[in-house]
Amino acid sequence: MNRKSILRLALMALVVAALACNMPSSPGNDPSMMETQMAVGMQQTSLAIQQATLTAAGGLVVQPTPAATFTPYPTYTPETAQGGNIANPTPQNVEGSIEGANILIYEDAAGDPSLLPIVSNTVNAMSFSGGRVIDTGDAMGRFREYANSATDWDLIIVAAEVRSSFSGELFELLYDHIDNGGAVIIEVWYLDEVARGKIAPILSDCGVSFFRDWERETSYDPYKYSIYWLDTSHPLLSTPNTVRAPSYPYPVWFGDAGDLLKLAPSGDAVLVGGLYQNRKSDYGVLASCMEGRMVIQTFSSHDYDSELIQPLWENYITYTLTKHFEHIQ
Repeated sequence: MNRKSILRLALMALVVAALACNMPSSPGNDPSMMETQMAVGMQQTSLAIQQATLTAAGGLVVQPTPAATFTPYPTYTPETAQGGNIANPTPQNVEGSIEGANILIYEDAAGDPSLLPIVSNTVNAMSFSGGRVIDTGDAMGRFREYANSATDWDLIIVAAEVRSSFSGELFELLYDHIDNGGAVIIEVWYLDEVARGKIAPILSDCGVSFFRDWERETSYDPYKYSIYWLDTSHPLLSTPNTVRAPSYPYPVWFGDAGDLLKLAPSGDAVLVGGLYQNRKSDYGVLASCMEGRMVIQTFSSHDYDSELIQPLWENYITYTLTKHFEHIQ
């Protein structure tokens, strides 16, 4: 196509556009729509002329530039919090939650000046800050008052080791706490006396039951009272401390050495420690359950070397609180 042909084509397009703009609109036509259509037509004619011009000049065909598309910015969704802890648990924020945990302690050994308060000493050494840590000692009435308070306890510890009775409605308080997602550690040696009572729902949901009483006479073979780890990879035994099994007792009490557990049909309990390495469903003295939020120990802490037992209690506290915060998040 030569230059004259191009100019002729352009002139014809302009004439057509002018005539169209001056045409009267019919009653059924939308004037704004017609103007839009004419504008589109003129734009297409202009593009055709440009393409024809370039073709005549050198055979190069230029494709029209597509209209820019709008890509919206991604929507920002802030992290949501639950109970003061961010919704997606990571090791860092779980660790921070543990440091600021609310902990309620009942430890009846605190009432005996001849006994080392293992739980209290362990909690103090862990340097909790930011939360509320209440140690009621052996005062059951004070423990009941705090357990029923408005504080949202993350962990409740019951170390009922001295030959006094923690029972009845106090176990009901523990059940409600666990049912609401809380963590609990229970040290109890007298299940044979209370297994059919208020602690029964806790044991059932956990997945353990009373197996048999565990007696120790004055003339005893120490190695028959050694404890074996049944799952050496369990975090209860390795985080944050690697703890060897209490293999030789130094008993404070004789007669009743504690109780033995067996796995029940319900629950998710795992026996972590027991009297025989090849018995993983009975003869247990240490179990974890409730997705790790509960630990139950049925031997007396003071009957074994405190250099082993205190790091083991630190593991209990760390593990149950970790599982608690993972659960609520």
